[in-house]
Amino acid sequence: MTSDGIHTIDTGFVRPRFDAAYLLVHRGHAAFIDCGTHHSVPRLLAALATAGLDASEVDWLILTHVHLDHAGGAGELMARLPNARLVVHPRGARHMADPSQLWAGATAVYGEEVMQQAYGRLRPVPAERIVEAPDGHVVDLRGRHLRCLDTPGHAKHHMALYDEQANVCFTGDTFGLSYREFDTRLGPFILPTTTPVQFDPQALHASIRRLLALKPDAMYLTHFGRVEQVERLAGKLHALIDAMVVIALDAKDSSDRHARLVHELTQLYAAHTAEHGWHGDREALVHWLGTDIELNAQGLGVWLDRL
Repeated sequence: MTSDGIHTIDTGFVRPRFDAAYLLVHRGHAAFIDCGTHHSVPRLLAALATAGLDASEVDWLILTHVHLDHAGGAGELMARLPNARLVVHPRGARHMADPSQLWAGATAVYGEEVMQQAYGRLRPVPAERIVEAPDGHVVDLRGRHLRCLDTPGHAKHHMALYDEQANVCFTGDTFGLSYREFDTRLGPFILPTTTPVQFDPQALHASIRRLLALKPDAMYLTHFGRVEQVERLAGKLHALIDAMVVIALDAKDSSDRHARLVHELTQLYAAHTAEHGWHGDREALVHWLGTDIELNAQGLGVWLDRL
């Protein structure tokens, strides 16, 4: 926990230090930001108990977006929080009230068995407990204001949260991925996520600039944790977005486009992690980033198909 009452919770999704949710405690009440999957709910409730709070003292569950690693456990968690309301981007609200489309889309990609194992079931949230948060909406946690910012680029239904009291942003996936395994004496390493299906490079650039303009002391990423040096990291994100777009456009008409994207992204990340002073080999790089490389390649492919 920080001095601002911010608790980082490892949701247990995929591997340790991969997927985070956050618990904000203020004046004896709390808000969760993102919640992981159905399987993550016991960890969130345990963190609440460790903070000395009861489920009845949670006022809000706030979702940065409705991708299942961020929001899959929302219905189950809300069923355990009798007084909480769920806050979500207006584009995502219907998927929380009826998550069947989310489940069907993901199952088409991963299959039913993997979905059950990785995510568990999706439980609807009663519509009357859902608050739609347009750009600029302020969530009031007992006098602590959390401003909702429309931040597309990763997803059209994505929002970040600016915590005015702590002067930090909770960024979901807009401010990229930063795994602690790549930390060096230079600090954290970061890369953008172009996970399918709504990558928009210009919108993502604009969203990153918008967050940076707030001059926050730190960003809280879902993948994973608190990072500082925000100006340096934003510069790295902008550079990598542009490099990834060049890779995608070069591969656009290739007969083996996906394989080429995977290869070129691996090369790109290897060069940038080496420049960052990380000394792992290619096998280690693929161990930590293989899933993201695959998903980023898929996302770039979907983007190319829209051009």
